[in-house]
Amino acid sequence: MPRNQRNDNFIDKTFTVVADILLKLLPTSKNEKQAFSYYRDGMSAQSEGQYAEALQNYYEAMRLEPDPYDRSYILYNIGLIHASNGEHGRSLEYYYQALEKNPSLPQALNNIAVIYHYRGTQAIEQNKPEIAKILFDKAGDYWKEAIRIAPTNYIEAQNWLKITGRE
Repeated sequence: MPRNQRNDNFIDKTFTVVADILLKLLPTSKNEKQAFSYYRDGMSAQSEGQYAEALQNYYEAMRLEPDPYDRSYILYNIGLIHASNGEHGRSLEYYYQALEKNPSLPQALNNIAVIYHYRGTQAIEQNKPEIAKILFDKAGDYWKEAIRIAPTNYIEAQNWLKITGRE
């Protein structure tokens, strides 16, 4: 059964109806419409924790979607899934690809910073302060860029930058 027929709550059903109407009205190609449909199904599956299904939909959307800006969001969501599965290296690969297509994607910059910060914390726990400093500095650089793009977001990161003298 197609995912758009399985949505069982009011908000999901409403979003699906509105998205379907927009797909019919917008002057886009058949492939772009199909890509959006796969992307929408991927988001729905991802929100339900159905990561394998979400990835299948995102990969199909990537195959069909020609627009770099739209592709950046697909890549970002693929990165989110890998991060959720603890695959930080793979997640970083997808976040970097998303940024190549859309350098103004602050959420990708933030998530890269979070991963570097996490790795810095691990280095501290392993008594590797030099490596930790490098990783924390990288986290700070990515957070600064995310904050530059979205200055009212990432308050915790802003506080961390101040506290650590990295602002």
